[in-house]
Amino acid sequence: MYYLTNTVVMITINNLNFGYSKHNLLFKDMSMQLSAGHIYGLLGKNGAGKSSLLKNIAGLVYAQSGSLNVMGFDPAKREPELLADICFIPEEFYLPSIKIDAYIKANAPFYKKFDYAYLNVLLEEFNIPISNKLVNMSYGQKKKFIIAFGLATQAKLVIMDEPTNGLDIPSKAQFRKVMASALTDERCIVISTHQVRDLDNLIDTVIMLDDSTISLKASIEEITQKLTFKKMKELDETVIYAEPALSGYNAVVPNFHQEDSKMDIELLFNAVIAEKKKLKPIFN
Repeated sequence: MYYLTNTVVMITINNLNFGYSKHNLLFKDMSMQLSAGHIYGLLGKNGAGKSSLLKNIAGLVYAQSGSLNVMGFDPAKREPELLADICFIPEEFYLPSIKIDAYIKANAPFYKKFDYAYLNVLLEEFNIPISNKLVNMSYGQKKKFIIAFGLATQAKLVIMDEPTNGLDIPSKAQFRKVMASALTDERCIVISTHQVRDLDNLIDTVIMLDDSTISLKASIEEITQKLTFKKMKELDETVIYAEPALSGYNAVVPNFHQEDSKMDIELLFNAVIAEKKKLKPIFN
C-alpha cells in the first residue's frame, strides 16, 4: 500500500495474464490501480472474468504472469496479515448448520478489528434475529447475514461477487443503504455484478471487462462530463449508441455542450459492449 497524489492505492495490477488453461486466457496484459475511498462497480457479461479477477485479488487463484499487489502483499502467498484485512463474499457460499451466535464466536476472532456492535446494527437493519439457525434461513437471509458479517470485520478491502443475487427488491434497497454507509476513506469496496441496475446510485467508478481486457475504467463524474444520456425523438450522426424507447430513443452521445445528465448504467453497459471502438478515443 502506498500513496499516489494523496490517495491510498490499495490494489496494483500490472500486465496480469490469467486463464484456466494456457490456451484460453480470460485476461491479457491487464493493468489498473484501485484506491481507498471508492466503491467500484465491476461489470461485464457472464463469462467475462469478473469472478476470476476477484479471486485473483483475494489470492484464491493464481495468474500465469504479471504482478498483483494488494495493500503491499502478494495475495497468492495468503499471508494472515493480509487475509485479516480482506472481506471476500463469493457468489456461491456454504454456511454450517449452527446458530448465528455460534458462527460469530467461531469466525470473528480471525479479524482483530471485528465490530460486534456494528454487526448487531446490520443484523437489525436486515431483520435477521441472532438466534436464527443458519441452515433454516432462506438463501436471501443467508446472503444478508454474510454481507453483515463481512462488513463487521472492518476489513479495509471488501470484495463482493454478485451480492444482490437472491435478494428481493426491498432487500436490494437495504443492501444499497448499508453499502453506502460502509464506505470510509480507508476502505476500498469492489462489487461485481451482471445485474447492473442493482448498483445504480451506489458506485462511484465503473470498471467494465470485455474481450479479455478492461474496456472502460472511469468515475461517474468523468463519464457524465464526457457523455450525455438523453431521450431523442430522432437519431443523428452524433449518437454513439441508442435503444428504442417510448416516443423515440434512449441515447448516449458525446457531451459537446457540457450538459448535465444522470448516467444510465444499463445504457452505458450496452454501449460499451456494442460500440467500444467509438467510446475508446473519448476516454483515452
